[in-house]
Amino acid sequence: MEGDLSGACQLSDAEPADGEGLAFRSPRVVDGARIHELVRSSPPLDINSSYCYLLLCSHFSKTCLVGVLDGRIIAFLSGYIPPEKEDVFFVWQIAVDANERGRGIGKSLLLEALRRSTRSGCRYLETTITPSNRTSRALFRSLAKATRAAVHESPCFSEEDFGQAGHEAEMLIAIGPIEIK
Repeated sequence: MEGDLSGACQLSDAEPADGEGLAFRSPRVVDGARIHELVRSSPPLDINSSYCYLLLCSHFSKTCLVGVLDGRIIAFLSGYIPPEKEDVFFVWQIAVDANERGRGIGKSLLLEALRRSTRSGCRYLETTITPSNRTSRALFRSLAKATRAAVHESPCFSEEDFGQAGHEAEMLIAIGPIEIK
């Protein structure tokens, strides 16, 4: 993404918390190493370099979120606005600490990202998911149901597109239009 995002949809700077002490905020550079470890401990997510997470925490901090509980980062969502689709919020990765899974934190993180991005014009969410990742598929279908939005699935990247043995195809999941107040 090039240039200023002020005209595109982005996450607002507000940091509401739920009743259980979980707060959401934009990531900071000092969070990069913890985010890298969180993703590393969250298979089947692809692990990117530490440098990548530092860039997400600095260059893309307005479109990424961390979930903080008792001063610890327990969840991370990376997302961005595709250059040619200013009304789409694309979720790249979402990770929740293994000790905190099963409590709805991933869905809360997605809903918070949508709340923030729809304030500035996003009406659709997109992501890619491998066919075997049942957990992520269920999470995004649950999100669509909660927002009363349609879900469309289509091929995005084939196994051959990755140029490496062992990476599954990725399906594009598109949810929307979404209206969150």
